Amino acid sequence: MNIGIYFGTQTGTTEGIATNIARQLINHAASIRSILHARRVYPAVDRRIRHVASPSVNDLLNFANKTVIVSGGSDGIGRGISMRFAEAGADVVVHFNRSASRAAETVAQIHRLGRRAVSVQADVTDAAQVHQLIESAISEFGRLDVLINNAGVYPVNPLLALSPDDWNAVVSANLTSVHLCTQASARSFIAQRIAGAIVNIASIEGTHTAPGHSHYNAAKAGVIMHTKSAAAELGTHGIRVNAVSPGLIWRDGIEQGWPDGVRRWQERAPLHRLGLPDDVADACLFLASSAARWVTGINLVVDGGVTAAPAF
Repeated sequence: MNIGIYFGTQTGTTEGIATNIARQLINHAASIRSILHARRVYPAVDRRIRHVASPSVNDLLNFANKTVIVSGGSDGIGRGISMRFAEAGADVVVHFNRSASRAAETVAQIHRLGRRAVSVQADVTDAAQVHQLIESAISEFGRLDVLINNAGVYPVNPLLALSPDDWNAVVSANLTSVHLCTQASARSFIAQRIAGAIVNIASIEGTHTAPGHSHYNAAKAGVIMHTKSAAAELGTHGIRVNAVSPGLIWRDGIEQGWPDGVRRWQERAPLHRLGLPDDVADACLFLASSAARWVTGINLVVDGGVTAAPAF
């Protein structure tokens, strides 16, 4: 029987009205559960009023009492990131795969700052070893707050010469490692009820091609999209995921080994210089900090403006 009662936006039978009421009650209960869950995982968040307490300016880049894992943290960009987080007060886990001596040197430099650090070996393309890396950080420092996915390889190999093994090695080292470390650290954040931050080191080659780098271009493009996907899925737990895409970064011997490339870069980039490891490290520091507390799913390009330069 149609009794002509208006409820919400529907008019219908008594059975339809009852169904509508039941659905709204279920949705309301789900909303309450979501709010309570958010408060447990990220106490500063109240999703009904969408308010997050703002830290003082002096505390924005303060990582005291926080633990950071830097994969590939022993040298180059990774060392710069490790050192910068230590300067900001963090306890640092310097991950390495083969370069034990360089990892030990990075740890020693952090100790000279009066900060705590350890080096941990792991193959970050292996899920079991990634799990152990996360557990080592928590065992050593009692918690995990930030993951920097920096490990990777950068070989040059023309597309027509690429073997399946060549392709798989680059994709595994640069993309699979990001997935495994992101997954393991996110599970740890949730278990600890910590609103953690993940920063993935991508590359401008994830959006701009380079000769001999089809495997690397594809892997870094995957890192950028994985960053967005992870941000979308993990945000409900208070976990933020962002990427940094560096341009050409200075390293020992680059001017001698690739003089033409360095010259062309400096001519094209509006800021007319190569990047430094600290340029990338500072971007990571920002994205992992409370200064970026409402920033997730972005790809921050750090390239001196080269991708903004006119193409012709």
